[in-house]
Amino acid sequence: MEHPLKIFKYCPVCGSSHFEINNFKSKHCMDCGFTYYANSCSATAAFIINDDNELLVVRRAKEPAKGTLDLPGGFVDMEETAEMGMCREIKEETGLDVDHIEYLFSSPNVYMYSGMGVHTLDMDYLVRIHGDIDAIKAKAHAADDAAEVIWLPLDKVNPADFGLTSIRNAVIRFLDETLRK
Repeated sequence: MEHPLKIFKYCPVCGSSHFEINNFKSKHCMDCGFTYYANSCSATAAFIINDDNELLVVRRAKEPAKGTLDLPGGFVDMEETAEMGMCREIKEETGLDVDHIEYLFSSPNVYMYSGMGVHTLDMDYLVRIHGDIDAIKAKAHAADDAAEVIWLPLDKVNPADFGLTSIRNAVIRFLDETLRK
């Protein structure tokens, strides 16, 4: 995969073509002195488990990997914490309000967007939802980037059904650590 800085030919401040590699994660303008850093974006994914030990998954409504399974989640917006971003993404994609999430693990990822690899740091969270299963299932609905919500018994979750490599790897790790206990 091509390094993301290769596509930037001109300084975004002054337009100079003297925009040169500074180090692995930055380019420097030899004319105006501006240095641009390509840093990882923060992203989240949720393992939402109900009292019947079912995992809430969504079907992707958009590319990349449209039509495959995914976990609710997405990019953390500016001026919000990872936890705030996780709760917002859950609400946007499933309609569920959550207030307690538990950090599990993170992993580096490259997310293809508009033909460009966006380097992310994916942070995975556990969300336990307690209460009336039927009411919870009735409240959950697909929205935003999700085409469908599905509750799967943990022992029926197949990592191969998840279209994004980073999510598939997170599902494998989660199942290995959860079912091993």
